[in-house]
Amino acid sequence: MPVDTTELARYLIGKTIVRKVGRSRISGRIVETEAYPPGDSSGHGYRGQTARNHSLFLANGFAYVYLIYGVSYMLNVSSEEPGIGAGVLFRALEPLEGINLMERRRKTGKLTDLARGPGRLALALQIDRSLDGIDMCAEGPLWLGTAVRKTGHIGTSTRIGITREVGRLLRFFEVGSPFVSGPRALSMK
Repeated sequence: MPVDTTELARYLIGKTIVRKVGRSRISGRIVETEAYPPGDSSGHGYRGQTARNHSLFLANGFAYVYLIYGVSYMLNVSSEEPGIGAGVLFRALEPLEGINLMERRRKTGKLTDLARGPGRLALALQIDRSLDGIDMCAEGPLWLGTAVRKTGHIGTSTRIGITREVGRLLRFFEVGSPFVSGPRALSMK
C-alpha cells in the first residue's frame, strides 16, 4: 500500500472493503475516495493529534472512524508514516457480499443507493466508533481486500462537501460507475 495520501486514494479504487459481523460477511468494491493529505486545512489532522483523531496519526492502514453532524459515521484509512495525520475517506462502494444485510440496514432495495456516499457506506457496513483504530491491513472485523476485477478508468475531481481548499483535485472515482456519489457532472472525467 502506498505511504502517500494522494497515491493511496487513487490506489484504493477497485480494491474491496470487507466487514465481518458475527458469522456474516459484507463487502464492497471501492469506487470513490477522497484524499486529505498532510497540511490540508480541510483534513482532521490539520490542527494536530487529539484523542478523537488519534487513529489518523498511526502508520498507514488503520481505520479512522468519526461521527459527523451527530448522525453519520465516516470511514477513513490512515495514509502516512506514524505521527503524520492524514487519511483517505471512503465515499462509495459497489456492493458485493451481504447485500441483504446492507438492504436491511439502509432500508432500501435499490442496489446503487446502498453504499453511495460516505454516510450510507458506513451504515451499510455497520461501521461505528468501535472500529476506530482497527488495522485494515490485517483480517479481522474490517479489512481491505484485493481487487475482484480489473478497475476501469480512474477520474479525478474536487472534493465534495468541504469549505476549505475546495479547488484541489483530490477525489478519485471509477468513471462510469453507477455507484459513485455526488453530482454526475463531477464524475464524468
